[in-house]
This record gives sequence, C-alpha cells and structure tokens, in this order.
Amino acid sequence: MKQKLSVVKIGGNLIEDAEGFKHVLELFSKMNENKILVHGGGKKATELANQLGVESKMVNGRRITNAETLDIALMVYGGLVSKKIVAKLQALGTDAIGMSGADANAIKAHKRPKKNVDFGYVGDVDMVNTYGIFKLLQAGFTPIFCALTHDGKGQMLNTNADTIAAELAIAMSDQFETTLYYCFDKKGVLQDVEDENSVIQHIDSKGYDELLAYGIIADGMLPKMHNCFYALRNHVAKVCVGNTNMLEANNSDYTTLTL
Repeated sequence: MKQKLSVVKIGGNLIEDAEGFKHVLELFSKMNENKILVHGGGKKATELANQLGVESKMVNGRRITNAETLDIALMVYGGLVSKKIVAKLQALGTDAIGMSGADANAIKAHKRPKKNVDFGYVGDVDMVNTYGIFKLLQAGFTPIFCALTHDGKGQMLNTNADTIAAELAIAMSDQFETTLYYCFDKKGVLQDVEDENSVIQHIDSKGYDELLAYGIIADGMLPKMHNCFYALRNHVAKVCVGNTNMLEANNSDYTTLTL
C-alpha cells in the first residue's frame, strides 16, 4: 500500500491576497499526509519589473524571460515569495524548506528551443530527483518549490509553476499515491463562466473532449487543463481544481479530474 502525497500549487493571485494567502497556508499546514507546495509569483515579478523599468513581455499567457527578467524571477520567486511562505508555514508548525530546481538538483530542465517564439531563459523539465525529494519528506521536511529550474550547467531557468507541479506529481507517483491540487480564484471548472456556482464536479477524458468542443474550456483554462490530463495520463491518481476551500476536509465543491 503506497503512502499518499499531495502536491498543491498556488498561483500569484492568491499570494497577492493577504487573507486568501493566510487561509491557504493554514489549510495546507493541516494536511496530515506527505505534501509539497508549488507557488508562482508572476504578479509580484511584473510589479517589481515595472518599478525597475524592465518591460514584461507575455505571449499566450507565458512570460518571455530575458536576462533581466530572469534575475527578477530569481529575486521574487526564489527569495521574496519563497521565504515569506516558509516563514509563515514554520509559524503554523509545518517544517518547510524553500526549494528551486537547483537545490539538491531537484528539477533539471533544458532551455526551450526557439520555434515560433523565443521564450528566452525558459526551461522545459527533463528530470525530477525523486530520491532527494523522498529523503526530504522522509526526514519530516515539507518542500516548497518556486517556479525555477536549472540546466545542470549553472544556468537557472524560469519554468511554469503549473508544469512544475505536474512534473513533481508524476515523478513522485512511483513511490506515492499522488493527488495534484491546482488552487486558483474560481471554485473549479465552470459550466458557465458568468456563474461562479456552476462548478462541474467531475470531468473524465470523454467529458473533457466535449467541453473543449463546446468551447466551455477555453483561454487561460486550456494550459491548466492540458497539465491536468498530462499528469493523469502519467499515473497521477487524481487532479483537483478549485479555490483554497477544496483543501478543507469536508468540502466537495470543486472539480475532480480523472481518466
């Protein structure tokens, strides 16, 4: 019988909302099983970039990362946001350890090849050091991953936090029964984007294809859903999408995705 592991990803909007941020960390700290937190911080990075007079360029919701933007990502994701989360979790009794992909050689990636768009210093994941992460969990630490990887040759890379969460959940599925949680500002996948309460509680592969065909899943939800089903097809037990309340023990008002 495999032990359970929860991989929880929180987005930049949550980090900016003081009450929501506090709430999600409280709920995360109460999760009893093995757990990993993955966080973004894009909003804060854009804010700092603006203060420093560095232009932020986005294509299809993905950040173009030049050398200046990468330095800002390192400061914000690996420093400011990471350490605030770690300190707050320590106060809640969770022995957290802030991680980038370079720490303990946890996540190695390669620079995304130039195709139609040159994304710059953006990494696509090649390898997750499952043994190292397993040893941290075994020692009673809770890893807190930011959206940064490395190429093994000294170069840090900006990597989408949703993707990092999916890759961690997939890699750890050999040793654990893994559930991946994507926390964002909606209650789940909505049947009607205008109606906050129209949560679709369960989506399988067939339902997903239908929702795509009808255009119900579109825009910003597309890459998120792509990551969800990519994780499921690679042995993650289930994926849950919703707001922070889905981490509450008795709440079922969110979307669960299975094959």
